[in-house]
Amino acid sequence: VQLQASGGGLVQPGGSLRLSCAASGSIFSINGMGWYRQAPGKQRELVATIVTGSLTGFYAPSVKGRFTISRDTAKNSVYLQMNSLKPEDTAVYYCNAWDSTQYWGQGTQVTVSS
Repeated sequence: VQLQASGGGLVQPGGSLRLSCAASGSIFSINGMGWYRQAPGKQRELVATIVTGSLTGFYAPSVKGRFTISRDTAKNSVYLQMNSLKPEDTAVYYCNAWDSTQYWGQGTQVTVSS
């Protein structure tokens, strides 16, 4: 499984960004997809994840109510709509997929700053 993420950038506090991740390869085996992030000097942490076939996702408490994860199985893609962004959301965001193995995309930088 290969993952290609896009959509990061610089945004002011309170703004919005939408991340996209397209999967290719042996995608029929994917059990779920999600997003992680890693800020400088910190460990990578789960942001949101969604199980294949589910309409709802699981969110880290720090983003619940502000971020929304969605999946388009026809396009083999997962999205992360990020609203009300805060400076502490600044990080490199990584797309993730899993079956019996974890797969990672390249990171995309999200910077929230005035």
